[in-house]
Amino acid sequence: MYDKRHTISNQMYEINLHIIKRTIYSLQAFLLIRLQMLSLSRILVVLVKKEEGILKSSSTQTKKNKSSHSKNLYLHYTQIHTGIMLFRDIPGQQAVKERLIRTVSENRVSHAQLFLGPEGSGNLALAIAYAQYINCQDRSQSDSCGVCPSCIKYNKLAHPDLHFIYPIAKTKEVDDKPVSRLFVAHWRKLLIEKAGFISLFDWYEEIGIENKQGIINAEDASEVVRTLSYKSFESEYKVMIIWMVEKLFHAAAPKLLKIIEEPPEKTLFILVSENADQVINTILSRTQLVKIPRISDEDIVEALLSRYEMSREMARKVALLANGNLVEAALLVRRTGSENYNFEQFRNWMLMCWSNDVPKMLAFGSGLSSLGREKLKDFFAYGLRIVRSCLIYRHSENVSLKFEGKELEFVQKFSAFIHSNNAAFIAEEFEKALFHIERNANISILFADLSITMAKLLKMPAVEKPVSKIM
Repeated sequence: MYDKRHTISNQMYEINLHIIKRTIYSLQAFLLIRLQMLSLSRILVVLVKKEEGILKSSSTQTKKNKSSHSKNLYLHYTQIHTGIMLFRDIPGQQAVKERLIRTVSENRVSHAQLFLGPEGSGNLALAIAYAQYINCQDRSQSDSCGVCPSCIKYNKLAHPDLHFIYPIAKTKEVDDKPVSRLFVAHWRKLLIEKAGFISLFDWYEEIGIENKQGIINAEDASEVVRTLSYKSFESEYKVMIIWMVEKLFHAAAPKLLKIIEEPPEKTLFILVSENADQVINTILSRTQLVKIPRISDEDIVEALLSRYEMSREMARKVALLANGNLVEAALLVRRTGSENYNFEQFRNWMLMCWSNDVPKMLAFGSGLSSLGREKLKDFFAYGLRIVRSCLIYRHSENVSLKFEGKELEFVQKFSAFIHSNNAAFIAEEFEKALFHIERNANISILFADLSITMAKLLKMPAVEKPVSKIM
């Protein structure tokens, strides 16, 4: 008799516990919806006041930046309302979206996938949208619902079963044993601000490690194993997204191999990469590849028109220059009306090298030494693009270059000094510079040496046979 009463008591306890849990989840979802509605109300009030002309600047700095801010104002209210994690909010990539949705509808979700695509292709945004779609409680045949408790948390990147790992390093804020979870506030802020389209430079700048190399360290690898050993909190799948997996430190890789190959049940790994050649082979071989191409120019045009106040003609010019990179397109929009820093610096440097003005070349190198590593890498990447464009212009007729204005004029004139005999050497020297910058070379010495080499290369005759070494 006692055993029977005891069994009934345990059953009642479990039922009550289940009711309490469901009540807590319902209250949590209700509060999140209320918070979202309050935020939306505030946004609408601000927009109405802006249109009526009665919104006043709250500071002198705001007044100074009012004109530029209005040009860059996001108008896409739907994106503000529903978040950044829906397939429909990601420009283009329709074929990739359909393929991902089909894996869910056909119950063929691979436990480890590598989303491989160049910067600005939306590889990270697609990874998050895919994870949200899998865990959505009321998904349609084409997208997540965007309003269920799971989607609301995904929109805020705060779902308890969604985890992120990304390159990090010591900063002023985290100066000992950095791990990804210590930077999660910065991660959420940047992703939401950029609508899921970020570059490695954006991330380093956000957390303040511009002069260091971010890595995915062994501590984070241990964190992955520990986190995924727990049961999922509320969703069917636990999702681990590892962004820029090519930055995985070699000592961290062995800790991830086994769990990626044999993960716990209902666990999804999504690795996001921009360069498959830099991904460790043992990691690469354990994933299913999802190739993500560059975004088409037309899709970039539509994305720019929906996000910024600009003409279609200007959007087309930006899309042409961006070359399928939405991150670069957004950067170009922000640069509208001002000279491109890399262009000005590169043009001045080439003029110094051509005139062999050694004092100016040394001063130039000293000046650039104050820039961060990522900005210097961006500078040399821009230089490689100029050299390539000059060579194409020199040897092709009626070629359409992705430059305009002063940049186009410079490329046309500079192409007289770039030819088949020296272009490969120049590209090689720039690649060497990038290599040494990543290994903390002295910038002043590096530019002094490179400037002298460039002075010789620019004066190499086009008719001269290629040489094996430049002294």
